[in-house]
Amino acid sequence: MSAPSRLPTPMLVVDNHEVLRPRFPAIDAHNHLGPSFGGVWEKRSPAELRDLLDECGLRHIVDLDGGFGDDFMREQEKWSVLGDRVLVFGGVNWKRLTQFRDFGERAAREFESAVRNGARGLKIWKDFGLRVKDSRGKLIPVDTPLMDPLWTLAGELKVPVVIHVGDPLAFFQPLNDANERWDELQRSPDWCFHGPEFPSFDQLIRGLENVVARYPRTTFIGAHVGCYSENLAHVGSMLDRLPNFFIDFGARIAELGRQPNTARRFFLRYADRILFGTDCAPDHRSYRLYYRFLETDDDHFPYWHSGDQPWQGRWYIHALKLPDWALQRIYMSNAEKLFGKSATAACS
Repeated sequence: MSAPSRLPTPMLVVDNHEVLRPRFPAIDAHNHLGPSFGGVWEKRSPAELRDLLDECGLRHIVDLDGGFGDDFMREQEKWSVLGDRVLVFGGVNWKRLTQFRDFGERAAREFESAVRNGARGLKIWKDFGLRVKDSRGKLIPVDTPLMDPLWTLAGELKVPVVIHVGDPLAFFQPLNDANERWDELQRSPDWCFHGPEFPSFDQLIRGLENVVARYPRTTFIGAHVGCYSENLAHVGSMLDRLPNFFIDFGARIAELGRQPNTARRFFLRYADRILFGTDCAPDHRSYRLYYRFLETDDDHFPYWHSGDQPWQGRWYIHALKLPDWALQRIYMSNAEKLFGKSATAACS
């Protein structure tokens, strides 16, 4: 007998709906069009992206790959032909700036320049808190006061900060056969953050909470369900206490879909604070999967594409069937609040 497959073939006979377009026009508030994630769209044309967005019912997409300096200008210039369809975010050059004691002030000045050149927000990658070190080789904590000038400036400019700290909780656990992300970590061993050289997951989450609380005039979007999709009660407590905190759920329907009752209650309670985002290189299959998850009541279906292997964990998901009033807010109106009416002016 051959070895068993990674997942048994389910014998369930359940509904299987394909949702080609969202029930309401949408803004994808978490995506990547630059080279950072393999460059899927790096060599594809703006016209191709425009057609895809039209076919998938998306009015706008946020490109978090703007970066800094010349890289930002190139990314901004490429997509500028689509007007406001693509909202490019800037980033921070940690490798250069952390060589200076005033790196927070320098980061603020560079980001201010990016905003003058069209940046619609700031993206903070997970390296900050995990790997970014100062000139003495000491790890810089997420809530370091040295970053005050940057967080304060984002508030003054009224542009949101998409911040990703940590990663799935299992990435901070020992890598053994009890780790639910074993397959994923075998493929990407550099995503394993278990060990004394890394801060604990709790330290990173506390750092995030401290930053959001310390700068109430700055809007923070906690990427990937507030960076803690395994514990929606904790994320909910942050949303309750911190009115300047929003979340997206890019690349986390695998986590949400295995807790559908909890997730549905969470989405309904915080419908005004959740942004639609996929974190998947834009394609028809990915968008349709997300629409199905939000809009149908389908049971026990794969969160991965047909023919692929599950890339996060060995389980299936269940859909949420959200009501129209919640879908409208999550797909579009919450993003309007954060990105400004100009983000949708071209479509009115």
